[in-house]
Amino acid sequence: MELQTLTYLVVGATFVLYIGIAVWARARTTGDFYVAGKGVHPVANGMATAADWMSAASFISMAGLIAFLGYDGSVYIMGWTGGYVLLALLLAPYLRKYGRFTVPSFIGDRYYSRTARIVAVICLIFISFTYVAGQMRGVGIVFSRFLEVDILTGLIIGMGIVFIYAVLGGMKGITYTQVAQYCVLIFAFTVPAVFISFQLTGNPVPQLGLGSRVSGEDTYLLEKINQILVDLGFNEYTSGARARIDVIAITLALMVGTAGLPHVIVRFFTVPKVADARKSAGWALLFIALLYTTAPAVGAMGIYNLLQTINPPDTPADQTLAYEDRPDWFRTWENTGLIQFEDKNQDGQIQYYNDANPDFEPIARARGWEGNELEVDRDIMVLAGPEIANLPNWVIALMAAGGVAAALSTAAGLLLVISAAVSHDLVKTVFFPRISDRAELLVGRLAAVVAILVAGYLGYNPPGFVAQVVAFAFGLAAASLFPAIIMGIFSTRVTREGAVAGMLTGLIFTFGYIVYFKGIFITPLAEDIPENWLFGISPEGIGMVGMVLNFAVALIISRLTPPPPPEIRELVESVRVPRGSGTAQDH
Repeated sequence: MELQTLTYLVVGATFVLYIGIAVWARARTTGDFYVAGKGVHPVANGMATAADWMSAASFISMAGLIAFLGYDGSVYIMGWTGGYVLLALLLAPYLRKYGRFTVPSFIGDRYYSRTARIVAVICLIFISFTYVAGQMRGVGIVFSRFLEVDILTGLIIGMGIVFIYAVLGGMKGITYTQVAQYCVLIFAFTVPAVFISFQLTGNPVPQLGLGSRVSGEDTYLLEKINQILVDLGFNEYTSGARARIDVIAITLALMVGTAGLPHVIVRFFTVPKVADARKSAGWALLFIALLYTTAPAVGAMGIYNLLQTINPPDTPADQTLAYEDRPDWFRTWENTGLIQFEDKNQDGQIQYYNDANPDFEPIARARGWEGNELEVDRDIMVLAGPEIANLPNWVIALMAAGGVAAALSTAAGLLLVISAAVSHDLVKTVFFPRISDRAELLVGRLAAVVAILVAGYLGYNPPGFVAQVVAFAFGLAAASLFPAIIMGIFSTRVTREGAVAGMLTGLIFTFGYIVYFKGIFITPLAEDIPENWLFGISPEGIGMVGMVLNFAVALIISRLTPPPPPEIRELVESVRVPRGSGTAQDH
């Protein structure tokens, strides 16, 4: 069966499954819409949490980053996995015990302030829309290649699917849909990895294959990759070029940003008890580890196969792949615009090397090379991996279904968080306290529709590649919501004035820094190079500085303002007592 037909069948079957689940589990009350009626089993919630958290950045982009960055790409693995542990152990049980099912609700109650609630909603919207832009870009990439439509058409299809199961099903529909999506995405990610690992090393376990010898050779895979990259003027794959301060900043920003992500936090309100929240966190970590321990192997083997294609083994160093002989996968991805070739020296061959390395320039000139001629979008490496390795069509179609599942699962969770923030934390709590549950549910669905439209636009005009956009969202979460949540749980002295000032300071500083270098919706005001960064910290890691500013401003102003009322201090102390369980309340 042809690849396109098979892809239509596999992806279409998953869509039917998702929509069927959404109809079966559709929300009938606000409790169903916001927290799935608090009746989800811990194992199912663990799968849903894993799918919600493992976005297009994890499935599509992270291994692609590792493929091109090598050791430097490890910051994403360390930051995101470490952040989930931080969330599961430090925040989730306490927030679940507190009982409010949205982050703005917790912040508004803890800081006894309507203003604090509104500021938290603003922070949440900035975070969620930045995050969802990366997911919708992932949807567009998958559809543009595998369904052979343009990115805009792919986005519209993805928006339609999300609309059906997010707006109709609410959190209840999304939860059970995400269980199915986790099964699809983890199967789609690991099966090609097993094939490729066995093909290259003879070891079917990717995690072990990464440290194995190349089949038929006495050289380890990582040594072979190092050798090829150095021969092309790049740094060794297993050595890092990023400044240590930036590595630390990005890792910390991703860690604390994970712990401040509202769409993941709300997952711990969908189980009946606090104990179940802890269990589901443990299950989610296990399910997440299946993908995250496989990603380094997928990235390394992907770049190895790409380099072997462009620079065939056992040929002279200056003899590269002729453009006319490029394989079918190259041609199809070239049609999407995500692979671009420019024959700078007019020799009809593809030269891929580091033309920014002054030490390698004499070698390149001697070979007649006049600059790097190949641009490969990092976001395609995972999706293109099975094609580059000449795997069966059903494996390639499965990969397409997994990419769509990863992007849509997180997009749906984010859109529901935005919907809940607008309908519950603004309309219900601030503007129309007497609104009925039925009217609130309608407002929530209308807010989700608007959020889907905005998300589609951002996916069509993203500020960067998928993992980079997601890193910006994590930085915003680290700089705005995380300090307010952590101080709200573990400090009785932080006041509403301090919390509001801290959140605004962290959000404005971090968002302004990202816009300054990345130019979201505007032309960048400065070149995004290390020489221009503050303290040598990139936009991906600046959330750490924003977090420090948030903590500092909040603590200083709290000392200059009257302490919280006694009942608030008692409430904070009661949250940390490890007994009992709070009940989600609407007020």
